Amino acid sequence: MRIIAMIPARYAASRFPAKLMQNLSGKPVIVRTYEAAANTGLFDAVYVVTDSAVIFDAIVQAGGKAMMSQKEHECGSDRIAEAVADMQVDIVVNVQGDEPFTERASLAAVLQVFETDTKGKIDLASLMVRITDETEVHDPNTVKVIVDNQNFALYFSRSPIPYPRDKEVNVSYFKHKGIYAFRKSALMDFQRLPMLALEAAEKIEAIRYLEYGKKIKMVETNVLGIEIDTPEDLKRAQEAWK
Repeated sequence: MRIIAMIPARYAASRFPAKLMQNLSGKPVIVRTYEAAANTGLFDAVYVVTDSAVIFDAIVQAGGKAMMSQKEHECGSDRIAEAVADMQVDIVVNVQGDEPFTERASLAAVLQVFETDTKGKIDLASLMVRITDETEVHDPNTVKVIVDNQNFALYFSRSPIPYPRDKEVNVSYFKHKGIYAFRKSALMDFQRLPMLALEAAEKIEAIRYLEYGKKIKMVETNVLGIEIDTPEDLKRAQEAWK
């Protein structure tokens, strides 16, 4: 299997403009993320795909591989699908550009899904983390996922799922961690299939795969990492890097 990592990187960000170019211990966040993905040793190649000449130049100057998007895209999957359309690859891993603490163990666990899927029935694999903070359950910025008894995703939502109508039932809540591994065929299907109502309402791209019958295998990890969505996140990342 030929496996590559793609890091979609938009310069604009509603909550924290230019966050990927912020300084994290002497290098931009996006460069730190690129280096973290490359240093796992799991990929035949790692690319940053971006709409920004600033980000493109930063990656190239750091010795990395970068690609410029040719079109405007609403989400990371669309941006990556354009980039890999003519590539001979089997598995494409979407690494979020704002996660400079990306580590090997979680990525290896996601890729293991495809190594054991000998019949090719799994379209995507992704990560989930058990939620221990009650406020996160109700936070719409935290995407939750519920799974069946084989850890296949049933639904993703910004709302608390499952809703705890019976307070005595002991249920676990899981946060969806935005690292995906796709079969290339599933990724190309995503690009050509129109957005439906559930995805449009929740603004969660993973829902499109479910709405069109794709199988998403979730892998539990206990590695939280630090996603840099706000200036406060950046301060935490800077302290952690020390």
